[in-house]
Amino acid sequence: MLMSFQDTTKLIESGKTLHIAGTENLLKKLPKGKWVGGSTEYFMAKDGGKVSNELLFVTEFAYEASIKTYSAAEIENVAADAYDNGFSIAIIPFDSAVHKEYAHNADGYKDMFMKNIVGWISGVNLGVPGQIPIAVCGLCATAFNDKAVVLHLNVPKNKIVGVNIVNIFAQDESSPVITFAQDGFSAIKCFVDEKEMELSDYIAQNKIDTKLPLVGDYAGNGVNISFKSIENGVVSFYAPVFSHIKYRIAKSIGDYEQEFNSRLAKLKDAKAAFACNCILNFLYGGLEGKQIDAFAGPITFGEIAYQLVNQTLVYVTVD
Repeated sequence: MLMSFQDTTKLIESGKTLHIAGTENLLKKLPKGKWVGGSTEYFMAKDGGKVSNELLFVTEFAYEASIKTYSAAEIENVAADAYDNGFSIAIIPFDSAVHKEYAHNADGYKDMFMKNIVGWISGVNLGVPGQIPIAVCGLCATAFNDKAVVLHLNVPKNKIVGVNIVNIFAQDESSPVITFAQDGFSAIKCFVDEKEMELSDYIAQNKIDTKLPLVGDYAGNGVNISFKSIENGVVSFYAPVFSHIKYRIAKSIGDYEQEFNSRLAKLKDAKAAFACNCILNFLYGGLEGKQIDAFAGPITFGEIAYQLVNQTLVYVTVD
């Protein structure tokens, strides 16, 4: 829930195990304790989307826990370090070396799909210059812009953990297949139905709405790759494209809020132990002040459901 700095401090000092999202300034002032944190000023609260540099979104856990930090060279161990029956919340600073390493290679890490790995990419207020995305280890009261901080949680053996994704996008089957010769967070050229061309030209000539992501076909599952920018013929993404994946532009959708709520209405009985939602959903859907019926949590610059995903809502259930 959204809390004041003072109330958050009291929870930390009481020894609670916490996940905290808020501004770099507030996170760095919090006392030492059993908590992890990441920077954002965007939140989905029970009463709607909010932007705040005065409040913190705090999630409390009653499970056995451990906290670890990982550099780009160490992040491959994140799943191997996780509890056998539990889930791990990773917070990774946007555009850091560990962000890029995880995005490119997470699917090959040891035990990655045998453990429950979720989390988010920390960010900044897009309207405030000079901010740096951070992840914070509360145990040592240290903020990192080049390391991931992970809260590993051990769930009782009589409980079942579920990692879930709400993705309102799907491939537009009338869109041509787009592929790439190289993996990466940016591309100049691509293949459109096997014909090589500049991706920026294809977008301009076909008046593609870049609020719609590319959707990759991962063995029948759609994974979004969101557009970040187009500058001087270079198309940049919020997650990497891969040479072995076939992409199409997503189908157009109508009302974001209505679409989200219609999806979430089908999940009304789910109780999320943790949830996060994408900044692009927040911005493009105009969600500030608008109520999404469930799944409160931080608004993020990328979501983690085992691997990096975009323009999705990720949540964890413990049943």
